[in-house]
Amino acid sequence: MTVSDRYRQAWDGFWEQSTGEPGEPFWDADASLTAERDIALLAPHADPALPLADLGCGNGTQTRHLATRFAVVVGVDLCAAAIAHARRADPAGTATYEQLNLADAAQAHALHDRLGDTHVYMRAVLHQSDPEDRPAVAACVATLVGDRGRALVLEPTGEAKAVLQAHAEQAGGPSAKLRRVKEHDLRPGEVADGEVAGLLRGAGLHVLGEGETALAMSENRADGTPVMLPARWFVAGRLA
Repeated sequence: MTVSDRYRQAWDGFWEQSTGEPGEPFWDADASLTAERDIALLAPHADPALPLADLGCGNGTQTRHLATRFAVVVGVDLCAAAIAHARRADPAGTATYEQLNLADAAQAHALHDRLGDTHVYMRAVLHQSDPEDRPAVAACVATLVGDRGRALVLEPTGEAKAVLQAHAEQAGGPSAKLRRVKEHDLRPGEVADGEVAGLLRGAGLHVLGEGETALAMSENRADGTPVMLPARWFVAGRLA
């Protein structure tokens, strides 16, 4: 299975016209507000000896932090330009980066063949995926975790739309970062209540834990605090 031409072209265009600098994309918050906090949700369930894959790694901001916690970390993204940015930002090679279509089962199996059972970190990818691709993305997660890995999946809830709308309507109108999202035809969709858990279970995984959280964005509100999108987190894997 492959993603639509529209989807691929939208993301290719975004990353090709980006500098790759941390914080440039609207969602690219500092790892101290994202991966550093998020990984505490995964740690109680995860064997630290296993590798970790950061799915939808973009320019690698979160991947580089995750590489301080796991011995082997690979960041994957659909877009070659994103992978190029990630590699340039990590000259020491703390992680590795490769292009991968999360909706392509053959590519997922090939990565699992190389890494073995792998933990997964996936932050705000499903809601950006076209609805018809979401089961395939969940199946990719299940393939990578195998029998021993665990997946941490974080997705904004429906309430996030109101937060984004309010931020776009602030004095001066949408920020440059938000305008870029629209200009490149990136279409943040909505994930219905229960959809993420249903997708994970449909892929053969068990939800081992879940709860409310908020996803920090790279942009601040008028009071100087980061824009935070209401979200839920899920830890999933196969039972022993």
